[in-house]
Amino acid sequence: SQCTICWYVDDNKISHNDSKVVDDIIGKQEQKYGKLTTTRGSEHDFIGMGFRFKGTKVTINMKKHIKKAFEDFAEEIVKDAASPAKHYLFEVREDAKKLDEYRADNFHSVVALLLFISRRCRLDIQTAVGFLTTRVAELDVDNWNKLKRVLQYLRGTMDLELTIGADSLELMKAWVDVSYGVHADCRSHTGGCISFGWGVIATKCQKQKLNVKSSTEGEIVGVSDYLPNMIWVRMFLEAQGYKLKENILYQDNQSAVKIENNGKMSSGQKTKHMDIRYCWIADRLKSENIKIDYCPTLKMLADFFTKPLQGNLFRKFRDYVLGYRHIDNLQEDTEESAEQER
Repeated sequence: SQCTICWYVDDNKISHNDSKVVDDIIGKQEQKYGKLTTTRGSEHDFIGMGFRFKGTKVTINMKKHIKKAFEDFAEEIVKDAASPAKHYLFEVREDAKKLDEYRADNFHSVVALLLFISRRCRLDIQTAVGFLTTRVAELDVDNWNKLKRVLQYLRGTMDLELTIGADSLELMKAWVDVSYGVHADCRSHTGGCISFGWGVIATKCQKQKLNVKSSTEGEIVGVSDYLPNMIWVRMFLEAQGYKLKENILYQDNQSAVKIENNGKMSSGQKTKHMDIRYCWIADRLKSENIKIDYCPTLKMLADFFTKPLQGNLFRKFRDYVLGYRHIDNLQEDTEESAEQER
């Protein structure tokens, strides 16, 4: 019975379980702005995103924007790639040849379009696109080839969509992970996401803004940077009438988990300089009723947003991130992978 209105400039999306409420809102808007063009039912187009609703799930695709990226790119994309980036995505060569002005401008426009796509639908290219956005001031042929690789991957996966669904809006699970010192300036990379069962939302894929002295400190910085996302989602859900009964944050670094839970009690000589950051985390975990659970690396979903994964691991996590497999199957996949290793 909560009426929700999303708007972007002059585009609106209205939902309510009583169609008369929707009629009333549209009528009031038309009184002020004149006749509106409206669509109803299970399929809609909203600011370039194609929405398809079915039961408790919504599927989103942006094929038109992806095709535009191919059209805008200064080279023809004639082959496919198995992943959006090779394993050396974060590596930077100082002696790489700089791009000419034409290709530099083309790089800017295509990356901006891909950023729009990666944040709203194609979460599987976020890591590669996120890195490319940090290189727009120092463009070289390596960056150009890395952008071309993203487009080659999209060419072969044009039909992939994002599906988001909830088993319950009272159970929220979040994953935060960090790749330590992977950038050329030795800064780490934070990844984070939230799921209610199918697909993920509120993703973070971002180079950290400070250098840290250990992987444990990097994990704590990552949680500090991601916690506001969890708090915002909790507040948004409460405004819609849903109060969380369970709020879980998964991490794969046990030292970081202890410091975040216990604050100074788990701090030693190497971590006492993190006072404000870990005390803030411990305070928010308590006030937000967030439980931190240890999560082994093979089921750490946020790992997808911290580094350019390859092969089976990339495809496995992609299926969960895009909502092709239910989050609960992560446990089953982990046990199967461990058995194969044995």
